[in-house]
Amino acid sequence: MGNMVLTNGTVITGYAKLHNCGLFMDSEGKISDIFNMRRFSQKSFPKGTKIIDVNEAFIVPGFLDTHIHGIGGYGTDDAKPESILEMSKHLADYGVSGFLPTIYTDTIDHMLQAIDAVVSAIGHEAGASILGIHVEGPFISSERLGAQNSEGVHPVDIDVFNKIIERGKGHIVSMTVAPELKGMRELALTAIKAGIVLLAGHTNATYENIIEGMQAGILHSTHFFNAMSRLHHRNPGTVGAIMIQQDMQCEIIADGVHVHPELIKLLIREKPTSNIVLVTDSLKPTMQKEGTFWVHGEEAVRMQDGAFHRKNDPDTLLGSSLTMLQGIKNLVDWEVPIETAIQMATSNPARIYNFGFIGRLAPGYFADIAVLDNSDLSLKGMFLHGNLLRDYFSNS
Repeated sequence: MGNMVLTNGTVITGYAKLHNCGLFMDSEGKISDIFNMRRFSQKSFPKGTKIIDVNEAFIVPGFLDTHIHGIGGYGTDDAKPESILEMSKHLADYGVSGFLPTIYTDTIDHMLQAIDAVVSAIGHEAGASILGIHVEGPFISSERLGAQNSEGVHPVDIDVFNKIIERGKGHIVSMTVAPELKGMRELALTAIKAGIVLLAGHTNATYENIIEGMQAGILHSTHFFNAMSRLHHRNPGTVGAIMIQQDMQCEIIADGVHVHPELIKLLIREKPTSNIVLVTDSLKPTMQKEGTFWVHGEEAVRMQDGAFHRKNDPDTLLGSSLTMLQGIKNLVDWEVPIETAIQMATSNPARIYNFGFIGRLAPGYFADIAVLDNSDLSLKGMFLHGNLLRDYFSNS
């Protein structure tokens, strides 16, 4: 790893857009300076510094996918460390620098096996960093299952919760729960003490249930609009609570299938953009080149309009085939400012999950950087802690 400078770009810090700028990465893999190109001739860099002219491309933080089950034919449901590591490799191709492998609701034994696989993979990545684990369930509503395994749905049980947390060996970052379940307040308070972010999801909660959950610290929500109680004029439900309560955060799947683009634009108008997180919820067949599309180890699915549907029940969405890069492109196509789209994919999840010095471009932060073409937003280069993982600059 050596010193490196990116020049002649538009830097999107995670909050702001800075035109005609350059960025200096030091030999420790951190950002040392962001400067206007008018000052470039006055700058001095250490001997041997490599300079890359990005030709007016966007220089952005690496994306953070905090809800993903699989990609490229590999998934968390394989319960194998090698599958998690293959996910890491594939994700770097789409601008992702860090991710939370997400565990499905399943039998407790299989969930623990999947958690073991992720824990074993941490520290051996050749692509995107494993930032921890998101456990989707098992304390969810049987009335809002979505793609989750009904056999794995479990009433709130602190002993089961503690068993899951212990198997995570300190790496479980977040858990999706249904706030209306009996005993949820005790579980939420236990999670806070463990430093775990709880998300309301796969829930049939009333508006009042969500407010009670917020009082217990459940301030985030899983794939907004999907697998949750609907908005109704006499009971705003989970959807209404998230829209009304400005402090409530939410994931959004921007594939145009899970949520209509106009609803995403409405959400961005009505809610602080700092509380919206772009995720993929992608399944293992995402970007798979050949073979049968399988999820949950044994269920065949079909692709339609960019999402995976249950073969014998086409109205049931099982997850997305979205990548974070395509999600950014979609948002921009829907007239969302690019700096807002980037914020939703980077600095917002970094803040909500307390990831530390990632998710932003600023001096002192790790140089996890994606460089995107300014015309079609294709990936031109990918850096992780200052190391050039993907180099397409010569193809420009």
